[in-house]
Amino acid sequence: MTRARHQLIDLSATSYYHVINRCVRRSFLCGDDPYTQRNYDHRRQWLVDRIKHLSSIYSINIAAYAIMSNHYHLVLQVDKVTADMWTMDEVIERWYRLYSGHPMVDDYLANRNMSAVKLAKVEEYVQCWRDRLYDISWFMKCLNEHISREANKEDNCTGKFWEGRFKSQALLDETALLSCMAYVDLNPIRAGIASNMMDSNFTSIQERLKQFKSHQRQQARPNTDYRVPSQPHALLPFSPVADNNAIPLSYSDYFELVDWSGRHIDPKKTGFIDDSEPAILQTLGIDSDDWQLAVRDFRRQYGSFAGSAMQLRNYAHRHGRSWCKGVG
Repeated sequence: MTRARHQLIDLSATSYYHVINRCVRRSFLCGDDPYTQRNYDHRRQWLVDRIKHLSSIYSINIAAYAIMSNHYHLVLQVDKVTADMWTMDEVIERWYRLYSGHPMVDDYLANRNMSAVKLAKVEEYVQCWRDRLYDISWFMKCLNEHISREANKEDNCTGKFWEGRFKSQALLDETALLSCMAYVDLNPIRAGIASNMMDSNFTSIQERLKQFKSHQRQQARPNTDYRVPSQPHALLPFSPVADNNAIPLSYSDYFELVDWSGRHIDPKKTGFIDDSEPAILQTLGIDSDDWQLAVRDFRRQYGSFAGSAMQLRNYAHRHGRSWCKGVG
């Protein structure tokens, strides 16, 4: 049975979510269309640019992404704490970068000396906008509608571009988060369209690797004035130190984990497959077989919620359910 969106997005349980959306009829509307013989790869860049633009406005961070020919994956982190700290003016400025405002709010911006009644009404509007600016549904609506309009304009047609709103999975613990990110980053390798992470176009792992290599090259030239950061500004950073706004892992551990996972997912990949497990699996207490299963079949292994058996049972009981998919 279909669940209401408010039951799927529960920020009291987790701030991390895996979202997926597909083109209508799963057509290749963002890649090589075998029917029309046209290439639409430029639309994948539209998605990357739009996602980053929205993340700079919404209080929603991008942990991972993969833009495929007929669908895309995102791992998002909702930062409600930061949104609650925004001033009224900052909320208004962010909202006006995407949407039309309200005449009463325009009056507030032009003339701060308003009556208490009018000011209370302005505060009500601003609070509504604040809530929407950390809402995944509003984020996805703003993303999908924009891409649909641009694609239909290019094709000189009307109608649906996406087959639905979006599907989501709540990532209830650290293992679920990391295995889902690896699952997303390895999409091109699983699909057979890339043989390594650097060739995995339109993915967050490729962007992170390119940024890290640029940082290393700059480190080799210490006399330069400009300092290249080791992590992309537009993506949620990694940090082994406890931080609510960072992925709880070191950069090098994640690269090693994804590379090791990719080599085992694709047995036809050329090169040596190291049988030794990354040390981070032992540190996190994750069984290597369970990890490989999650990275390979994440969408099939879990339903709307992903995590350990205990986390899934607790989440199900909290929402009046007897069980969640993924509990053996």
